[in-house]
Amino acid sequence: MRHADVIVVGGGPAGSTCAWKLHQAGQDVLVLDRADFPRMKLCAGWITPRVVEDLELETSEYPYSFMTFNRLEFNWRGFRFRKKTLQHSIRRYEFDDYLLRRSAAEVVKHKVRQIETDGDGFIIDGRFRCNYIVGAGGTGCPVYRQLFHDRQPRAKGLQIATFEHEFAYDWQDEECRLWFFEDGLPGYAWYVPKAGGYLNVGLGGKADAMKAKSLRVQDHWKKLVRKLERQGLIADAALDPSGYSYFLRGKVDTARLGNAFIVGDAVGLASVDMGEGIGPAVQSAILAARAISGEAEDYNLQRLERFSVPAFFQRRNSRQPAVAV
Repeated sequence: MRHADVIVVGGGPAGSTCAWKLHQAGQDVLVLDRADFPRMKLCAGWITPRVVEDLELETSEYPYSFMTFNRLEFNWRGFRFRKKTLQHSIRRYEFDDYLLRRSAAEVVKHKVRQIETDGDGFIIDGRFRCNYIVGAGGTGCPVYRQLFHDRQPRAKGLQIATFEHEFAYDWQDEECRLWFFEDGLPGYAWYVPKAGGYLNVGLGGKADAMKAKSLRVQDHWKKLVRKLERQGLIADAALDPSGYSYFLRGKVDTARLGNAFIVGDAVGLASVDMGEGIGPAVQSAILAARAISGEAEDYNLQRLERFSVPAFFQRRNSRQPAVAV
């Protein structure tokens, strides 16, 4: 049986960040993920300067697709305006793999099925044992499902349903664009160019609000595609969108139970205004790592910012907090 000080379940930005910080603190860390990396991950891939700062990334040395926007275009119920800001886009296919390798943690491909308590520690599927376990497996995280579900239920009203596609495309318009509340969508749609000839388009909205109005994300997708074609942003693109869901941040009462922690989308921490998830995932992972390594007294998610919209209304440099999708 493989024993580690800490097992992190999930190798996305939350899991790799937690593993990276724990490894720096001298912990023996094992990351379990059901997928081989690099792997495709649905996400607009828009990151903030705060994420760059928290991850201590030197953007000039980042070896993959990285694109910076000095302004964003907002479309709000028929009104259009542009605001200066500083934001970035990455491809999750590259970004997640880079962060996981940088963590220097051992990574094993394994789909977690059963978690058993063993004193203060845990045994996973009879194959792995640890003193601490961190659930970083996203909305469907097995650590959340088996250890936290009853103590930290998610509010259905905070569930976001998305539909998007990322594909190779010779885009001609490098402006990042957002459309809010169009055609009754209780959320927004996006057009995010990426370096190296890739484009991500998609939309997201509150699932219960769409259900109450008998709306489907697929129908909104068709309207978005027609809009993009009319505006000349895409043409003759072979689109094959997929969907997923996650949760906005609500009241977080329990994200730690003894030596078990949940971080990122496993908790449901996306910002309540823009649904930004990468930033809270990274921040919560750092807080968990500090608690486990003894650098902090407790794992306190009240420190995380709930809103991000105000950051749009002032220019930011690359080392200051901002907002993302």
